[in-house]
Amino acid sequence: MSGLLTQGYSGSSCEILIFYSLNLVALSCWRQLPPLPWATPAPPRPVSVLLWWEPFAGRHSGARPPPDCWLRFNISGCRLLTDRAAYGEAQAVLFHHPLATSGLRPPGQLWVWMNFESPSHSPGLRSLAGNLFNWTLSYRADSDVFVPYGYLYPRTHPSDQPLGLVPPLARKRGLVAWVVSHWDERQARVRYYHQLSQHVSVDVFGRSGPGRRVPDVGLLHTVARYKFYLAFENSQHLDYITEKLWRNALLAGAVPVVLGPDRANYERFIPRGAFIHVDDFPSASSLAAYLLFVDRNPAVYRRYFNWRRSYAVHITSFWDEPWCRACQAVQSAGDRPKSIRNLARWFER
Repeated sequence: MSGLLTQGYSGSSCEILIFYSLNLVALSCWRQLPPLPWATPAPPRPVSVLLWWEPFAGRHSGARPPPDCWLRFNISGCRLLTDRAAYGEAQAVLFHHPLATSGLRPPGQLWVWMNFESPSHSPGLRSLAGNLFNWTLSYRADSDVFVPYGYLYPRTHPSDQPLGLVPPLARKRGLVAWVVSHWDERQARVRYYHQLSQHVSVDVFGRSGPGRRVPDVGLLHTVARYKFYLAFENSQHLDYITEKLWRNALLAGAVPVVLGPDRANYERFIPRGAFIHVDDFPSASSLAAYLLFVDRNPAVYRRYFNWRRSYAVHITSFWDEPWCRACQAVQSAGDRPKSIRNLARWFER
């Protein structure tokens, strides 16, 4: 499974996959980052894209106005639809998993399977009919339309986020923070927390488990008061790196301690010196000892922010950005025929 039209380049330290369908470069090496991928060299053809239902807003909730792709992302020629009565007019339809699709498909209409949950939290994958969808849109870099939860891009302006080369250390009053919304004792992240918290203090925020309510100043300002943030994913899968890394840690100004896919997977998207991986240590106690060591050595701590000299953080805007990206992909791809034989086999690997 790969992009609509891809080409691989092998270098001494990384591989680059160029997704012509998106006019976007999906990189397996953080050192070679693309410019923000919104500009297109030729006037795009007008495209209508129907969002079947807004994910996590409820299938029967009132639809909010679609975004203006030109104002938001410099993508022109997009007509975004929410009214299913216009189904026959759409060149593409976005279905977020889990889904109830339409019946008959107009000739030439593209059906795009969209999913930002991990395979562990995507029930019903294996019941999907083969060749039902033409494209995939997800956080997976080998999706037809690749939309990560976030990414680094070259810093060009002092206002690029996060501000400053190093967060103000004087404001950091705590050591380790973790914000968790769904507490499940069976998850690897909860089991690891129990082990880690025996050796180092972890302040937990959230609506379940031992978490306290996030203070009124908000999540980012709360995490900014800590030196480290537990960017622990709810499950471990290829490329499943969510806002827990991009927003809660990197944007907030805390060093991420990650639990998710392996270190090599993270290093496809961020510098190896920008984070701490739990797999780097034989035990939670040894990780705790290292965090205490870094806490006592400001010069070592500051090195985890060297990436901020050259890069800023982009946080994906849901659901406006995937919607506009899908439109851009349809404009770029033309009418190339394609269908996905076994979506579950691809997504679950």
